[in-house]
Amino acid sequence: MAPTITAAITNSQDLLSLNHKIRKPLVEKLRRERINSSIEQLKSLLGPDFLKQQPDSKLENADILEMTVCFLTQLQQQNQQHRKLINHFNKLQSSSDLNLREADFSPLSSTVQTSSTKDKSPACSALWRPW
Repeated sequence: MAPTITAAITNSQDLLSLNHKIRKPLVEKLRRERINSSIEQLKSLLGPDFLKQQPDSKLENADILEMTVCFLTQLQQQNQQHRKLINHFNKLQSSSDLNLREADFSPLSSTVQTSSTKDKSPACSALWRPW
C-alpha cells in the first residue's frame, strides 16, 4: 500500500474514534435524562397515597421503581382474579340459560294441557277469564 492510503485509513479511524468519544457522553446524558424523566412520571402516577406513607423522607429512584413494580404486580393479580370471575360467571350464565330454556318449555306445555282440560269443564270455563 502506498503511504497516502494508509494515512487516510488511519485518519478516518481517528475521526471515527474521536466522533465516538464526543458522542458517547452526549448519548449517555440523553439516556439518563430519559430515565430520570420516566422515574418522575412514575412518581407522579404513584400519587399522594404513596407520598403520605413517606412524608419526610426523600424518595430515591429505587424506591419509586420498587413501588411501581409492587403496584403493577398487584394490578396484574387483580386482573387475573377478575378474568377468573368473569369466566366463572359466563360459565354459570350459559349453564343457567340452558337450564332456563329447558325449564321454560316444560311448565308451558303442562299449563297449556291443564288449561285446555279446564276449558272442557263448564264450571272452570266460567271462572277463567283471559282479559
